[in-house]
Amino acid sequence: MAVRCDRIWPLAALGAVAAPFLIAPSLLPSISFLNQTMALLGWGLWLVLLAGVLPQPAPARWPAGLRSLLAAFAILVAAAIAGPLGTALPTSISLSAAAMLSAAAVAAIAGTAIQQAGYGAMAFRALGIALLVAGLASASIAFVQTYAPQWADGYWLAERSLDGRAIGNIRQSNQLSTLLLWAIAAAVWLSEARALRRPIGIVFALLMIFALVLTGSRAGLVGIVMLALWGALDARLARTTRIAMLLAPIAYGLFFFGASAWAHYSQEVFVGAGRFGSNAGAQSMSHRLSLWSNTLELIRAHPWLGVGFGEFNFAWSLTPFPDRAVGFADHSHSLPLQFLVELGLPLGLTVLALLGWALWSAGQNCSKPADVNGVPSPLRSALFMVLLVLVHSLLDYPLWYAYFLLPATFAFGLCLGGTAEADTASPVPLKPTGPSFKLRPAALVLLLGTAFSVYDYHRISALTSAKEDSVPLVERIAAARSSVFYGHHAEYAMTLVNKDALEVLFAAQHAAHIVLDAHLLQAWATALNATGDIERAKFLAQ
Repeated sequence: MAVRCDRIWPLAALGAVAAPFLIAPSLLPSISFLNQTMALLGWGLWLVLLAGVLPQPAPARWPAGLRSLLAAFAILVAAAIAGPLGTALPTSISLSAAAMLSAAAVAAIAGTAIQQAGYGAMAFRALGIALLVAGLASASIAFVQTYAPQWADGYWLAERSLDGRAIGNIRQSNQLSTLLLWAIAAAVWLSEARALRRPIGIVFALLMIFALVLTGSRAGLVGIVMLALWGALDARLARTTRIAMLLAPIAYGLFFFGASAWAHYSQEVFVGAGRFGSNAGAQSMSHRLSLWSNTLELIRAHPWLGVGFGEFNFAWSLTPFPDRAVGFADHSHSLPLQFLVELGLPLGLTVLALLGWALWSAGQNCSKPADVNGVPSPLRSALFMVLLVLVHSLLDYPLWYAYFLLPATFAFGLCLGGTAEADTASPVPLKPTGPSFKLRPAALVLLLGTAFSVYDYHRISALTSAKEDSVPLVERIAAARSSVFYGHHAEYAMTLVNKDALEVLFAAQHAAHIVLDAHLLQAWATALNATGDIERAKFLAQ
């Protein structure tokens, strides 16, 4: 069984973890649909395989840290499901959010169960290999986007961003930086576990640090500092590994200087220089600070119940602020603020406290010696992954994407599982000590639910079809409005093509909960004006 898992799990992890980061084509209206669907399908399959090695009788009590994490997920799922009851949040947004959060909870349970059954190192090895493949492939894509952009055709390789930053195939420089740092963390453990030769691991890390420089991500720079701190504090790492980690910021600086010099020599623009020292960087930070200020004002205005789950964009867009952040924002760009503004202070602080307790428990587990037969425990690498994405979540929202959320919660679950008692290289059956008895059915539900979502999305993607023999757009919109998970996209399309003011008014009131952009605001205001609601039309116009 151990040999078979050692071969099959890395293949399954490649589909669950690596493939979602490398898909370049998009299927409108959601640009990340294919990536997120691949992640959900891949994790559903891998969790089915993981469940096959776990003890089947009813388990003992779950660890306190896992119970705390699951309690936080339970509150968020309940808030998502209850969202349409207290606000006009479309049920499609509510159900899709609840399903994603439930999948994350299953991944966390799986991580804890696998760790407690003695297979944690084997599972993390598979996860690490997949992350390393994703990181190296994404670094190669970053080099092409920066130095040979004509090769990026938009199908196999995503075209680089308008400002010249490397964005990988996930089309987001900050997210690419977190992936690269995750891959470096995986290389650290694989080297320590002798699954990867240390000199090769260092070369791989240097390539990914260079790609990190090309993203121009300030979150990536913070991550490099965190990597060095890990090397400074973790005395169990090999001396060579620790020295390499401590030198990572210096390597970053040398690559930064080299990229700047080459850009000057070739008369190209190096976006990193602009991000860290020019007006563009200051303007970006100013926008973020203005958005956080607006969010705090919303919290003061709605302290007890918040604006409602999934309603930040709607509340922020329609609230006058003396110092409004420029552009459109569907998220507060800070996970703690997002909980507080949408759930209210009592419930939001409860969720943060539960997550904090779970994180503390994970840290306590990672402080205990857990090497088995000379194979180092993966828990500290897993904890670094969790901490890294949480720090990123203070400035952005990577956890709103399945390809970050599921690996992060699985790694979190591993940390909450504590120290393994079995031989890491050849686990033996243990007494049931983890939440294993419902993992296989839950994984199958995840697989089937994702398969249904693909069928469900087909009705929405038909809205962008321009084939001559296709069904008329109005009929396609009518069919798409019945979509379980994506019907809100059809409401948006209705506001842009329908001429009947009452129909547009009804659709706009639902579509406004996706993102209130200029097109939707204009259509909504025009419909209000046509139906005689002049004052509200003026308010939207302003």
